[in-house]
Amino acid sequence: MSNYNRKDSFYKKAKEAGYRSRAAYKLLELHDKKKIFKSRAKVLELGSFPGGWLQIAAELVGPEGLVVGVDLKPIEPFRRAEFRKDIALRPPRALVGDVNSEEIQSELARLGPFDVVMSDMSPKISGIAAKDAAGIVELFRLALDTAGKVLKKNGIFVAKEFPSPDIDSIFEEYKGRFKNFERTRLKSTRTTSTELYVIGTGYIPIQLGNSKRYKGKLEDI
Repeated sequence: MSNYNRKDSFYKKAKEAGYRSRAAYKLLELHDKKKIFKSRAKVLELGSFPGGWLQIAAELVGPEGLVVGVDLKPIEPFRRAEFRKDIALRPPRALVGDVNSEEIQSELARLGPFDVVMSDMSPKISGIAAKDAAGIVELFRLALDTAGKVLKKNGIFVAKEFPSPDIDSIFEEYKGRFKNFERTRLKSTRTTSTELYVIGTGYIPIQLGNSKRYKGKLEDI
């Protein structure tokens, strides 16, 4: 029998606090580790349905910040009652569509650049191991590629991943684009899951006209 329990303690805490998913506590734990969010920051989330991460980000960046989510699924409009009552904030903005589409790319370019790009994207599970693994890899690379287009210099990248040789290869490929690029496992992750989160801080943009990924020393930039 499976040990999976959807309605665990974090699920119940999220419901009591008005958060849309237990994943809200994952983002709070990540923020406690790395202080991801600052007042007035611009934040982009990829794969934002149902909106738990957007709620946390909006609370932490304050009323002068901007939080934008992108997902293929429409997100129900936020109500003030879904946020902490003791703080001022600006409701998150949700975009519906494929992040690769020209329409979404154009809107992100207009709204950005962003201080934080984060991804909690997961593929629709088919039950076919090879297909599902390929989907995880594809979304992880998509998150990093999108960050490369819209993330500010010295910005922060956060993304969910599931370890595999392909993920390891992408991790090695991109780690030179950040001053620090590491993995962490969260206490709020279910014990049955292999899920990890990648945190990149101090984003280093590729120099214009240089199509190769930078592999030198950080002080050479």
